[in-house]
Amino acid sequence: MNNVSGLTLRGVKGVAVEVEVDITGGLFSISVVGLADTAVKEARERVRAALRAAGVNIRGRVSINLAPADIPKEGALLDLPIAVALASAAGHLSVPRPSLFIGELALDGRLRGVRGAVPAAFFAKENNIELFVPAENAAEVSLVEGVRAYAADDLREIIAHLRGEKELAPVSGRKIEDTAAPADPDFADIKGQIAAKRALEIAAAGHHNILFIGSPGSGKTLLARALKGILPPLSDAEMMEVMLLRSTAGLNLELSRERPFRSVHHTASAVSICGGGSALRPGEISLASRGVLFLDEFPEFQRDVIEALRQPLEDGSITVSRAAGSVVYPAKVLVVAACNPCPCGFAGDSERQCICTPFSLERYRRKLSGPILDRIDLHVAVPRLTPEELVSLGGSCGERSETVRARVAEARRIQAERWSGFGFQCNSEIPEKFLRRSASMRSDVRAFILEALKGVKLSGRGLSRVLRVSRTIADLDGAPQIEVKHVAEAISYREGEATSWMTA
Repeated sequence: MNNVSGLTLRGVKGVAVEVEVDITGGLFSISVVGLADTAVKEARERVRAALRAAGVNIRGRVSINLAPADIPKEGALLDLPIAVALASAAGHLSVPRPSLFIGELALDGRLRGVRGAVPAAFFAKENNIELFVPAENAAEVSLVEGVRAYAADDLREIIAHLRGEKELAPVSGRKIEDTAAPADPDFADIKGQIAAKRALEIAAAGHHNILFIGSPGSGKTLLARALKGILPPLSDAEMMEVMLLRSTAGLNLELSRERPFRSVHHTASAVSICGGGSALRPGEISLASRGVLFLDEFPEFQRDVIEALRQPLEDGSITVSRAAGSVVYPAKVLVVAACNPCPCGFAGDSERQCICTPFSLERYRRKLSGPILDRIDLHVAVPRLTPEELVSLGGSCGERSETVRARVAEARRIQAERWSGFGFQCNSEIPEKFLRRSASMRSDVRAFILEALKGVKLSGRGLSRVLRVSRTIADLDGAPQIEVKHVAEAISYREGEATSWMTA
């Protein structure tokens, strides 16, 4: 069996690629087979020049097979395994045991960093094989506990190590500190908006999606950015998931347990948000997994983009299917959407009069369909600040984010203990059958819900989301059972002032 393997990516998982080389006499030529894309085929020139720079000359007709032949191979991360396999076939070195190589080669033999180092580290760990990576990827590989990895700056170091001339130092493992980054902006710096801050605390505690509706300049974007500061730090498992996604997408490594925050412009396409393309890369909704996805000017997004969010918001994952194949990416994302109540932005405003026509109002509000609004748990009105609030100077504007974060972390701990037997972490993830059976309520709550439903129009999904939010509010209060006041507050976020603006 050939001991030289590379890697290609299918979603966030790595698939081993065995590199087979056959060298025969004749004029020099290199051919690559095995469903390779353009970047892999162009590796012929990079590999030949890099080997020559390392003192390895290849002669004759060279055939390179990338197995299995029916899986597409893409990217430049196969440069290094092809070079090592060529040098081994030509008798310049030997690879004594199964090893995994990834890296892009420069013409002078230098190794450049590639995307996919974290999936490669997990693959090498699971299969108990050695991993060789460029020095640029050493930092992210070091965070995968238990992997045997070596990092090199150029091809010469790899060759010297395999020849036994100079041994590479193994990549030493490390852990990311649990210290929380200072909140920016801090809750204490946001003037007014007591109700919106309360809604953000509930959203953070139970991982509930939230929609802000208010006039321009009322502070919707500031509130959305403040949400990250009250979220608890990433756990080890969540950190590995975030790193897998960032490595797969080729993004820079962030040595922090801070949760992702992705802000998307309303001109973004469905592919950029949901993922896809020829390489089936993750989209913004996956890159924000375990964190926050902020969608400002929500009704201005294309209708197909908004409707494409339905399935991932419900399931916590997204399936990207193209002609090249199908992959599943995690999408456990907390969506914060923001919009104006009308095209001009001043419907319901106490200071300025709305100038929109009934037709433009109807067309604007129809952009947000019932099904997508049904998947957003909290609908919150963000009123314009009063002149007194605007000109107030100095002093605190309420609790600091650090204080709120402590309450959120405690509520999440309660949820994790309650749902650990079912494999869930937050109240927002709980299926309806578990919710109705395991979400303990006081005896008078069911009668209150029945009475409230006579005046509030809720679908079955909407009622389930009200119960999930009620359970979160109860957890923030430290209450073992859902009480009437918890349900009343949860219903107010579905059929309150904010929703009335959208349906007036």
